This record gives sequence, structure tokens and C-alpha cells, in this order.
Amino acid sequence: MERPKFKGHLKLLVLHLLSKEPMHGYAIMKGLEERFGIPAPSAGVIYPILFSLKRAGLIETIGTGQREKKIYKITENGIEYLKEHEDELKEAIKLARIYREFSEMGGKELREAFKLIFDNFDNLTEKQKEELSKIIREFAKRIKFIVEFGGSYE
Repeated sequence: MERPKFKGHLKLLVLHLLSKEPMHGYAIMKGLEERFGIPAPSAGVIYPILFSLKRAGLIETIGTGQREKKIYKITENGIEYLKEHEDELKEAIKLARIYREFSEMGGKELREAFKLIFDNFDNLTEKQKEELSKIIREFAKRIKFIVEFGGSYE
């Protein structure tokens, strides 16, 4: 998924959460994780989104909670925006569900394994690269067979 589209989806998911109840930034991060299975975005991702939504008049702050945390609330414009972008919100929720299910079926481990290869690629011996190549190609072949033909590979 392209980064800008993901950011747009994240904005819609944040608005959707705030349409249920006002929240502070940390609760939004946790809500995205608990409700949609998205790994909790960092403050460096969430707060610029909140600033953008506030500047656009889609959310407002309604005071502070415990420890001076700003509480964010969706505005009428924000509710209207969600209605106007209902199809995009459904797509964002669908993609979040797919991401969660993929992660639960081993996608998280797969991403971690590929990151490990990338991070250590220059330190791998030619023999290790050959072995990994065989594993990756066989793995890709099995996935294509299962997805394209709907059966079991065994």
C-alpha cells in the first residue's frame, strides 16, 4: 500500500474512533491497535494527524484529562466528512482487518524475517544467500499455488 494512501486511511480511522467517544492521543494510539489491529502508531505519527484534523476543523480539543492530556472530539464537520468518505472508511477498515489477520497468520514473523535478511544482507555468505534464495523461491511458489489454485500445496 502506498504511504500517502495509508496516511489518509489512518486519518479516517482516527476520525472513526473519535466519532465513538472523545479521546486523548495515547488512547487513540491504543484504540487503533485494539480496534483495528494496527500496531500502535508512534506519537510522531498520531500528533501530526491530530493537528491536521484540527486545522481542517474536523476535530477540536475539549479540555485536558489527567496529567494535562488534550482530549480530542470530532466536530459536526468531522461527522459530515466521515459520511462523505464512507466508502474510503470502509476500505480503510477492510485493509486494517486484512493487515491484522495477515499478521496473526504469520505475517508479522514474515516481515521480521525479511527485515532480518535486509538488515544483514551484506554480512551473509554466498552459501547463506543461495540457501535463502532457494527457501524464498520455494515459499513464493507455494503461496502462488495456494492462492491461485485454491488448494493445499501438500
